[in-house]
Amino acid sequence: MKIGIVNDAPIAVEALRRTLVQRQDHEIIWIAEDGQRAIELCAWQVPDLILMDLMMPVLDGVAATRHIMAHTPCAILIVTGDVGANVSAVYDAMAYGALDAIDTPSTLSGYQRNDVNTMLAKIDSIEKLLNQRQSLPEQRAPAAAAATTTAAAGAKRTSLPAPDSKYLIAIGASAGGPAALATLLSQLPADFPAALVVVQHVDAQFASGMAEWLSGQSKLPVRLAQAGDSPAPGQVLLAGTDDHLRLTRPFQLGYTEQPSGYPYRPSIDVFFQSVVELWAGKAVGILLTGMGRDGALGLKAMRDKGYYTIAQDRESSAVYGMPKAAALLDAADAILPVNQIAAKLVSIICKR
Repeated sequence: MKIGIVNDAPIAVEALRRTLVQRQDHEIIWIAEDGQRAIELCAWQVPDLILMDLMMPVLDGVAATRHIMAHTPCAILIVTGDVGANVSAVYDAMAYGALDAIDTPSTLSGYQRNDVNTMLAKIDSIEKLLNQRQSLPEQRAPAAAAATTTAAAGAKRTSLPAPDSKYLIAIGASAGGPAALATLLSQLPADFPAALVVVQHVDAQFASGMAEWLSGQSKLPVRLAQAGDSPAPGQVLLAGTDDHLRLTRPFQLGYTEQPSGYPYRPSIDVFFQSVVELWAGKAVGILLTGMGRDGALGLKAMRDKGYYTIAQDRESSAVYGMPKAAALLDAADAILPVNQIAAKLVSIICKR
């Protein structure tokens, strides 16, 4: 892969260089000392992957990620000295489309082989996503799934009808997902009468913090899904490990390592397919912004079973990969801007 490095610390740049040279197929095409220089270099030559630091002079990594994803989009992995000390900035960068985050490998003093292997494994996973994205044909979404806006009034209700307690909202998201999820969840009323389960591509070490962050954006409680949990009305459960979240019984969640070969962990397709196979009530499937095509086949399976399905539109997606794949499969009943999805859900779930 062609890789760009954005970091103002020479020792960190050298650690990244020593890590990357261990793979002959990785080529460093440029190095930027701050976010502004990265934007300029990216406009000159877009890499396959950028290793982006967070705290830098002139322009920080969050602002640089936002600009690059808007103008010269490519895969971005946040690589910073201490991810745990910069959680808020990590979520901000992921909201703008960064795929993941990892600590800078320690390859200079106290050589840490595990750090290097972990980072190379992250890059391998991203490369698999890139290969799947590049194999996706460039077509427009089917006109039949055009966006509709007739549900706007529904979201403004202050008192909702009695719920169907067996209604499940199954949501999948990847790159750019945190911001999309925050927008969607923030617009749902506190008495929303359906259960919500979210599979967001995120490293397990960030899942707990993301649940807390999303809970602060939502009127509904958000927490990590535990094995044995049952989706409950008015509650949001977020996949919380690197294993796949799925239904194990008609109203019970669990985790599984299989399939082990998927580049996406946790996989949206695995969860959506389990809904098709085991959910014993009504359901809505939603596929939000993300790189690759995870969730597209699962969303199609949900639509084929008769569940209502929604894909995020191109204009509001930070990365139009997964929802594009769904559109090409005609997997979505509606293709909507993210700020219209909550209103549509209210109109579906709460119609008399």
